Amino acid sequence: MNSESKIYIAGHRGMVGSAIYRALQKNGFKNLVTRTSSELDLRETAQVRDFFETENPEYVFLAAAKVGGILANNTYRAQFLYENLQIQNNVIHQAYLNGVKKLMFLGSSCIYPKLAPQPLKEEYLLTGLLEPTNEPYAIAKITGIKMCEAYRSQYGCNFISVMPTNLYGINDNYDLNNSHVLPALIHKFHDARISGSKEVVVWGTGSPLREFLYADDLADACLKLMLEYNEKEFVNIGTGKEISIKHLAETIKDIVGFKGDLVFDTSKPDGTPRKLLDVTYLSKLGWSYKTELREGIEMAYKDFLARFKITQG
Repeated sequence: MNSESKIYIAGHRGMVGSAIYRALQKNGFKNLVTRTSSELDLRETAQVRDFFETENPEYVFLAAAKVGGILANNTYRAQFLYENLQIQNNVIHQAYLNGVKKLMFLGSSCIYPKLAPQPLKEEYLLTGLLEPTNEPYAIAKITGIKMCEAYRSQYGCNFISVMPTNLYGINDNYDLNNSHVLPALIHKFHDARISGSKEVVVWGTGSPLREFLYADDLADACLKLMLEYNEKEFVNIGTGKEISIKHLAETIKDIVGFKGDLVFDTSKPDGTPRKLLDVTYLSKLGWSYKTELREGIEMAYKDFLARFKITQG
């Protein structure tokens, strides 16, 4: 892959896709192909077929997906399974049919069994039951990994997969009904500070441990792997560090400047108790994250304010 290679970023408007786009531009890649969802519906086979036959990209980053937090995953179970399978099936198959030189599929750490040993090693895939609240999404992502492996085995395609940990950063989704925990808390604490609320309610007990990676760090790792990695085994991408939801909430509360109380609603689900990725393999390849969590949250909060044209008050 060189500066003139034709590279398609599927999902370039999302947090991950936009970070990959920035990383490619920053590193001198000029021939970048994108389509918005209104221009190209990746769920529709005919549209994807026509796009690949017309554009004929050499390299593909498959960062497009239907994503969300616990509430969205548990509410829209059929949509999360069907739409993600459609996107993956269409893009991966058309990449094969049209001779794409290399494709990267981005999965999710929810692919691992709910009670797998910690930290999560790549070989723990399919060794136990999944977390029920996001099982449909996880099954779709596992299918994407296995598709890349199968197309490599049967057709010789250089299709690789990466498994990011929980992500946050510029261009995140802050919708309180459909977002992940970190951006949802940024939104909640900001609203509470502006409205003068005395408390913010956080789902669950606050005890689950989570790992968070700034999206631009993920993009940096993806670019390195796209340039240097050509094996069938998927690769974890994370920080190797974890934080409790309670500590995360306290950190965001401090950054946003909310002075009220934290209340934990224990009637709501916690999800997986712990989800730390083992990043030994990626470390051996010479990569590690750059953005510490507090610094990243501060940048994410500034992005939240800028995108929604909000003053800090």
